[in-house]
Amino acid sequence: MKIFSNEEIARLEKQTLATEDITTLDLIENSGEAVAAEISARWMPGKRLLVFAGWGNNGADALCAARNLAQQGYRPEVYLFNIRGNRLTPECRICRDRLLESCAGAVAFKEITGQEPFQWPEPDADSLVIDGLFGNGLTGVLPRSFQVIIQQLNQSGAAIVAIDMPSGLLSDWNNDNSRENMIHATLTLALTAPRMSFMLSDNANVVGEWKVLDIGVSHKAMSQAPYTFYLVRKSTVTRYLPRRKTFSSKADYGNAVIAAGSYGMYGAACLAAMGALRSGAGKVTVKSAGTGMPVIQSTVPCAMFKGDSGSDCITSLADVADCEALGVGPGIGTETPTIDALEAMLKSRNASSKTVVLDADALNCIAQRPLLLNYLPVLSVLTPHAGEFDRIFGEHNGDEARLKRALEVSKFHKVIIVLKGRFTAIVRPDGKVFFNSSGCPAMATPGSGDVLTGIITSFIAQGYKPEKAVFIAAYVHGVAGELAGAQNGEYGTTAMDIANCVGVAIRNLSNESKL
Repeated sequence: MKIFSNEEIARLEKQTLATEDITTLDLIENSGEAVAAEISARWMPGKRLLVFAGWGNNGADALCAARNLAQQGYRPEVYLFNIRGNRLTPECRICRDRLLESCAGAVAFKEITGQEPFQWPEPDADSLVIDGLFGNGLTGVLPRSFQVIIQQLNQSGAAIVAIDMPSGLLSDWNNDNSRENMIHATLTLALTAPRMSFMLSDNANVVGEWKVLDIGVSHKAMSQAPYTFYLVRKSTVTRYLPRRKTFSSKADYGNAVIAAGSYGMYGAACLAAMGALRSGAGKVTVKSAGTGMPVIQSTVPCAMFKGDSGSDCITSLADVADCEALGVGPGIGTETPTIDALEAMLKSRNASSKTVVLDADALNCIAQRPLLLNYLPVLSVLTPHAGEFDRIFGEHNGDEARLKRALEVSKFHKVIIVLKGRFTAIVRPDGKVFFNSSGCPAMATPGSGDVLTGIITSFIAQGYKPEKAVFIAAYVHGVAGELAGAQNGEYGTTAMDIANCVGVAIRNLSNESKL
């Protein structure tokens, strides 16, 4: 699903109006009906309902929703902000008049022009508020008077439904905008498409739960429109997971090599190896410190073991530097011999233009020796969580700042960066960002990222280009986490549970499930 900015959606709406038998007012009526349907499915008519509408078309959406809800038995209190009495868009004026004409007895209506002091209606925790103040019409910081209103709404404890965008939130970058001055929605009903800002944990308390409503914008126009941000969903991934051919063997599905583990950290190597095996690699080899053989061979007997001359840590990667698919990092530690081995391997693979997947301690090694960034092969994959990213690239004050920095780093070094999180962001050198939609809180468990490293390496071994392997792997990993969470609960899920569900996740996503 493409993620569009407010400006891009405005262009799509204009294109729709030019090519379809539809008007702006029709789109607003569609919005009002869809918002009302969603609210009526969640809240009963007896709940106190307050509607805050601005003077633009977001306000028109809110007025239309109020009219639909009033006709369903709700008794909305509507506050229309028309400062100086002359600011309403033509559509907003029409929606106001329609509301008053058809629902006068069922609606308490107040138009605020600024000529009299605004009497605060005192919503409380038992109230439901519809936010139609600014939505996608906002391009900068909210006026101070509306900041006060929004803060009071947030402090009221009322459930808030934001139409399209929580007022105060911008669609993409919010820079230093204070979240205190944004509506903290319980539910955001995005019109036409989600926004990039929904994907960042910085805005989680602002956006709340979100859902996209189809209001009639041309699907053809959306399919042809360029995009920068994309939300990966099941339909995106299924096409890349065909059924395997009847006459095939393990030789058809590649050799994934996982360089992982050190004394006391061999579990990480086992988890990565299991992720690679469960996601279909034809052969999996674990390169690890010598003392890891009993643990790895007994825990993951389907993987081969290649021991290092160093008994407690990896001291050389020369014997795996030429393999086609190599994942390095889970549990390798940051001893100097290991960093030296990583440097030599990166130089070798850079010279031969072979990508590498780098995770966990491989990233911590780079943080200790930043010069290694200069040796990253083109389209290599780095999979940091927030702490690992900051150790390499400096402290950042949130996901938005990390994403901006990741875009710079990805373009400069020509690598793929997988910023792990609720909506894992896959940042490519061409400037495109793919957000992963699968996953659940059960995946917040140690070793989950090691499993992902194995899956990514496995798909590269199977012949997928790194840029495709990464978003397929991230989605499969998330679905496996959902399955494991359903079986073991959010508290009780382990990374091995996730690894063991990877095969079932692929079956559910691929044509295997259509037998």
